[in-house]
Amino acid sequence: MINFTVGPVQSSEEVRKIGYEQVPYFRTSEFSDIMFENERLMLKFAKADDDARTVFITGSGTASMEAVIMNTLTVEDKVLIVNGGSFGQRFVDLCEMYEIPYSQIKLETGKALQKDTLELYNGKGYSAFVVNVHETSTGVHYDMKMISDFCRKNKMFLIVDAISSFLADEFNMQSWNVDVMITGSQKALACPPGVSIIVLSKNAISRVEKNHPKCMYLNLKSALKNGERGQTPFTPAVGILRQINARLKKIESNGGVEKETEKIAALAEDFRKKIKDLPFEIVSDSMSNAVTPLHPLTASANDIFLTLKDEYGIWVCPNGGELKDKIFRVGHIGELSIEDNDKLIAALKDMQERKMI
Repeated sequence: MINFTVGPVQSSEEVRKIGYEQVPYFRTSEFSDIMFENERLMLKFAKADDDARTVFITGSGTASMEAVIMNTLTVEDKVLIVNGGSFGQRFVDLCEMYEIPYSQIKLETGKALQKDTLELYNGKGYSAFVVNVHETSTGVHYDMKMISDFCRKNKMFLIVDAISSFLADEFNMQSWNVDVMITGSQKALACPPGVSIIVLSKNAISRVEKNHPKCMYLNLKSALKNGERGQTPFTPAVGILRQINARLKKIESNGGVEKETEKIAALAEDFRKKIKDLPFEIVSDSMSNAVTPLHPLTASANDIFLTLKDEYGIWVCPNGGELKDKIFRVGHIGELSIEDNDKLIAALKDMQERKMI
């Protein structure tokens, strides 16, 4: 199989080899050293301030989304949420669940957030802004510079889910004044699913310290305290954290986050050039390097997903709900190559000859 989904993605042989090894005991100085290094490299790649901290949650990206909402926001906040798809809706649902006052900017499928839309909320007393910088369900990537400027002007606490865009697109916590960044192990980090990562600014840490959520497992105050000794409050996904360590060190030795982003951007550009003669429409007007969202003009998106999987040994990313037959997505993250792109294009052209698309 060749995996063009947006998570879990293909991992390197080095990462897979670690997954085969016996899982070591973790309440040791050796494991603490791995965790300290993981934190250092995450802060470096997120371009966070020196006084920022990293928390590693054993759970999917949604676990960290929930942890951030319950630990940094309260009923005293007034939150503005960008809702451009199923993952934006997830933040809406979380604020609803925790009774945090919010408004949502509801966007049409495939449409980016525009400055004139943001200006409608200027000076309206919002205290926090929540956005999935890459709405993975539709492939839309939002303008972080524009969002950052708006939040600075309105003195808003800025929470950014960068789960599928971290390493694939430019991200700079310092220059954009981001208070919280969230990502996950199974996206461009190209490790197995099971760990999500939260990077917290000094301002975010202050909010965590003042808040008292009724939760044990996702309590970030406890996670930060344990992180001071390179540990987690409860048993973590030890093997995955070791794989993350190997992956972060490899990125650093290969030239850092910029080189990784360049590699993913090149794969995305190559695929988008080669897809032009096929009967697909790119549905996003502002794309991440991580994924290309495609609307088939002559077939069902879900039928294409199933045929590629069952007859060609290639996974692309399907959609659910109302987008099931309208949009499928081709990922460019993980251990992929230009040659892999060529194999997918060849499969799609073969399907075209067979009049399946």
